[in-house]
Amino acid sequence: SSRTARSEEDRDSLWDAWGSWSECSRTCGGGASYSLRRCLSSKTCEGRNIRYRTCSNVDCPPEAGDFRAQQCSAHNDVKYQGQFYEWLPISNDPDNPCSLKCQARGAALVVELAPKVLDGTRCYTESLDMCISGLCQIVGCDRQLGSTVKEDNCGVCNGDGSSCRLVRGQYKSQLSANKMDDTVVAIPYGSRQVRLVLKGPDHLYLETKTLQGVKSENSLSSTGSFLVDNSSIDFQKFPDKEILRISGPLTADFTIKIRSAGAADSSVQFIFYQPIIHRWRETDFFPCSASCGGGYQLTSAECFDLRSNRIVADQYCHYYPENIKPKPKLQECNLDPCPASDGYKQIMPYDLYHPLPRWESTPWTACSLSCGGGIQTRSVSCVEEDIQGHISPVEEWKCMYTPKMPIVQPCNIFDCPKWLAQEWSPCTVTCGQGLRYRVVLCIDHRGMHTGGCSSKTKPHIKEECIVPTPCYKPKEKLPVEAKLPWYKQAQELEEGAVVSEEPSFIPEAWSTCSVTCGVGSQVRLVKCQVLLSFSQSVADLPMDECEGPKPVSQRACYSGPCSGEATEYTPEETELLYSSLQEFDELYDWEYEGFTECSESCGGGVQEAVVTCLNKQTRETVEETLCVTSRRPPQLLKACSLDPCPPR
Repeated sequence: SSRTARSEEDRDSLWDAWGSWSECSRTCGGGASYSLRRCLSSKTCEGRNIRYRTCSNVDCPPEAGDFRAQQCSAHNDVKYQGQFYEWLPISNDPDNPCSLKCQARGAALVVELAPKVLDGTRCYTESLDMCISGLCQIVGCDRQLGSTVKEDNCGVCNGDGSSCRLVRGQYKSQLSANKMDDTVVAIPYGSRQVRLVLKGPDHLYLETKTLQGVKSENSLSSTGSFLVDNSSIDFQKFPDKEILRISGPLTADFTIKIRSAGAADSSVQFIFYQPIIHRWRETDFFPCSASCGGGYQLTSAECFDLRSNRIVADQYCHYYPENIKPKPKLQECNLDPCPASDGYKQIMPYDLYHPLPRWESTPWTACSLSCGGGIQTRSVSCVEEDIQGHISPVEEWKCMYTPKMPIVQPCNIFDCPKWLAQEWSPCTVTCGQGLRYRVVLCIDHRGMHTGGCSSKTKPHIKEECIVPTPCYKPKEKLPVEAKLPWYKQAQELEEGAVVSEEPSFIPEAWSTCSVTCGVGSQVRLVKCQVLLSFSQSVADLPMDECEGPKPVSQRACYSGPCSGEATEYTPEETELLYSSLQEFDELYDWEYEGFTECSESCGGGVQEAVVTCLNKQTRETVEETLCVTSRRPPQLLKACSLDPCPPR
């Protein structure tokens, strides 16, 4: 190692001292300066005779323009192949980024106007690396040559990414004829690496507001690069999508909006890094708790707005999960004995023998409302406990090292019980005016039947109803065209059945009435059929393969009076006419057939009685249309599952 050190010393001794640094190649934006040294030996010296460093590492004003573009435009006054051109820079050449290649405006002519750009020219537009003596040299974010230090996503050199947060989301348009514009996302001042992609027919546009309150709007009507409030924006417009990129940092608050341009909906995906502009700042120590004899003092933390340089409410700092409030510091103070005391007062280690002041609260008051959202309050005070365990109130600042407990909180935020009206029953008559009923229950926020509803707001449970079918009263005469109302209703209520892939009863059409006048009967054939999907054909099945009530295969029919004209009937004839139909009517009637399952498994529910139309002779369930002449029984409910539910 001693021989190595000696050889390096001999090597350096062959060089003269380094000369002074040259003037910077640029006045702003990062340039290069060099220093030279002379070889004192007649032989060749090892090492280089020139060294470089960066300089003028301050941002150029926006109106200064691009350094490479300035070098191209310097050739505008020089003829190239006998002609003047306006030259524009060619950037980001992967083969030779440090040569001055320029393109003639409005032409495809690209020429290398100089083998080397001036020292300090950026190798690439999105990099700090600079060209020095025709070679691309690495430059870190600390603006030092050869440094590999990089900015984090927040733009902090060699940072840890804690000063910003990633914001990612998606917006789906809900535009209509009454709402042609909508806000996609608000991106605050200082945000970086902004990218939005719109898919759909709608169109993006920008609204900006500077810190001075100046507002502006940019319609983003065409593809290109724009400067909006000194922020460079790259916008690409395609037939079915739009892409917006802003490297940042934003120099204003940006609001990205969407404007309707078609019937179809659009979606927008966005991502950016938002600076955390509210940070905790530690305070100085508060005054000592005692003027002598030994006391303590604490620090706290306050929320600081980095944009306005002022203190704001703590809630702004709590908004960012990345913001961790620093713990308070505690130190002893004023340890000199008090003049009135007769000796030195010993100070015990605070954390072992003397608990920190703390917040104490009274119990919450009763809620101001029993439902629908009320409030309850309590009092909170700062107390201190001495070595003997005596608790006494102290100034609030002593407890400010921890957040103060809330003194108000919401309570009973569930909805109040309300009336729930069920569906109306059928009208009690089949023609003319009658009554209909419904069940009205008081239901709480869990859907349970309960009390507490106001009787003043209870919906009515009974009302009049009118059946549009006219009532025919055969007292003196019966018109030829008249038909009995129940028969007319049965015709109107009858529903056709279609063969499906599930076995089902399929009735055929009714036969003609067995008589041409008076009261007769009709019959029809009822089959159990199924649709075979693979062949799309209908197959007949045994009757027991079909579930549910089987449609009736016989019914009464009335073909009008037996004379061709209107006939007056005597009371005896009228009674004889209706008695034959009455025998058919008395064959069917409504009956209760058990109850439904309980609406709740515990805590109280209801069961509803099941009403069906039965054939009195066979006791089989039939179509409800055959019971339309009978009065439907009222709806019956009963309580069930009254045992309380187990705790969750």
